[in-house]
Amino acid sequence: MLNASGESFAKIILIGEHAVVYGQPAIALPVKTIRLTATITPRTDGQQLITSTFYRGSLQAAATSAFAGIAHLLRALLTFFGARQQGFDLKITSALPPERGMGSSAATATAVVRAMYQAFATPLAHATLLRWTAISEKLLHGNPSGLDAATTSATRPQWFVRNQAPHAIAFPTNGSLVIADTGIPGQTKAAVAAVASRLQQAPATNQPRLAAIGQAVRQAALALAADDLVKLGAQLNTAQTQLAALGVSTPALDRLIQAARTAGALGAKLTGSGLGGCMIALATDHTAAETIAQALTQAGATAVWQYDFVQSEEQQ
Repeated sequence: MLNASGESFAKIILIGEHAVVYGQPAIALPVKTIRLTATITPRTDGQQLITSTFYRGSLQAAATSAFAGIAHLLRALLTFFGARQQGFDLKITSALPPERGMGSSAATATAVVRAMYQAFATPLAHATLLRWTAISEKLLHGNPSGLDAATTSATRPQWFVRNQAPHAIAFPTNGSLVIADTGIPGQTKAAVAAVASRLQQAPATNQPRLAAIGQAVRQAALALAADDLVKLGAQLNTAQTQLAALGVSTPALDRLIQAARTAGALGAKLTGSGLGGCMIALATDHTAAETIAQALTQAGATAVWQYDFVQSEEQQ
């Protein structure tokens, strides 16, 4: 084993949450200014130790912790490389808040896989990376779409349909997103299960809601290609209406969404699984985004980030 490191970053689902689990498209973007790094240092004493903001201790003890998904992934990787007894220190440094719909678990898995492959001097194809990250994501989230892993390991905004290869799409050079944290952990597994239960109990009511989200995603893609921020904002609002009807919005999310719209947002919605986590607001430009960010802070957001669409092109 060699000294090694792997990097990943936050993701934001622009539009398509929950519907993407059922075959509808989604659009997501990597936010490369919010980063996560995994660093591996070999040990000669056989100890396998992990240091992070969300778990600190041995790999063995992590099996019964919130770090269980990544621990399972690590054991699988060590088995693959024939190094079950190899000692190491794994340090994870992250600017991503966990359980906020920003892809923290997928970003962690992505960085860990990249670091492990580097530690064993093995080339890593992107498709292989996605297969590995699915191991921990399935354990954590039950029935994940794969969108988080695809986006936290990407370099461009992604058009995503489940069971199809994601592909990069261009974003306009105008417009900004404001991302705001409710301060309440999202509940991905519970939210996915809740939508599944609603579909099972009332398919005639809820299937059209998912279809409406899918149609909003398609219209959003056209709006992006045409640099039509007003149309894009309208699609974000449409998606939020359907997500709320599916029961995954919350009073805290609703309060921030309304505050953003009052402050001039062209559109606003939750991002990620909902039942907590973050929301996003679309602004015409960086200055308008600053005004919206201030309003969100005053409305109770515990953290706020700004992301200008032009960054999607600048950071290639």
